[in-house]
Amino acid sequence: MGTTRKRGAPAPLDETLSYRLHLLHKLSDRDSQLAYQREMGLSLADGRCLATIGAFAPLSVVDLARRANLNKGQASRAAQALVEQGLVRKVGSETDGRGVVLDLTSTGRRTWARTMALIARRNEEIFACLDASERQAFSAYLDRLIAHNRPV
Repeated sequence: MGTTRKRGAPAPLDETLSYRLHLLHKLSDRDSQLAYQREMGLSLADGRCLATIGAFAPLSVVDLARRANLNKGQASRAAQALVEQGLVRKVGSETDGRGVVLDLTSTGRRTWARTMALIARRNEEIFACLDASERQAFSAYLDRLIAHNRPV
């Protein structure tokens, strides 16, 4: 935001919030994907879905998609991959006789704990350039932006 421009002129693309958030997302995803593959043997999407299921189970595929910020097809494929790896099981829904929900297996719970440790470490690496008060302020700003932009 350090460039000089005429009053009322649009910001250069690389100074816009959406551009910078997308760039940060791509940079952090690249390193996270490598870490998930190397340390967990999981794709980034599978690791995120495993983390989401472990945090919020039991979940339907629709709930998984919403919580993991994926579309239903992506969530369904990731859930099936996790079932095939023995990390997640599908169980009958108590509220919908025809539906199923996702929950962790015992192996999935152990893998989830390792996944959460990886997420915590990646979070520290990403935010290492900010001190504690900057992290707290940034977190508060993100919460406000999300609340402001969330559909009602």
